[in-house]
Amino acid sequence: MAASEDVVRAYYAAFNRRDLEGFLGLLDENVVHDINQGGREIGKAAFRAFLERMNRCYAEEIAGIVVMTDASGRHAAASFTVLGRYIATDDGLPPANGQSYRLPGAAIFELRSGKIARVANYYNLQDWLRQISPAAAAREAGAG
Repeated sequence: MAASEDVVRAYYAAFNRRDLEGFLGLLDENVVHDINQGGREIGKAAFRAFLERMNRCYAEEIAGIVVMTDASGRHAAASFTVLGRYIATDDGLPPANGQSYRLPGAAIFELRSGKIARVANYYNLQDWLRQISPAAAAREAGAG
């Protein structure tokens, strides 16, 4: 359904612009956020805190977005590539030194009344850790 595809595309456009208020405006008040290989957070306040941490630690752009929807317009999925730099050390993760990464990802969405009611993100955490490892950073520095 075109309306749900438009919402998902607007979600990624707002993310890429780092438009926090525009991004949050697309979410249901009680949005459920299933974090890749992590926990579940509920509500816009929790999502805001997550995005603020992401914006502090990572400079990311979502590219190559492909959106798929079901006939009801209540479910959607997206496939994409994350183009990023790790700019500030995130809690419990290796040190950040501006390492760049390119990571395939996907997300599953549930929509209600034109808003995103649930989003679950998926990517290969081990691939990301390899890309930001000291060995990868040294290779990248030598290539530049």
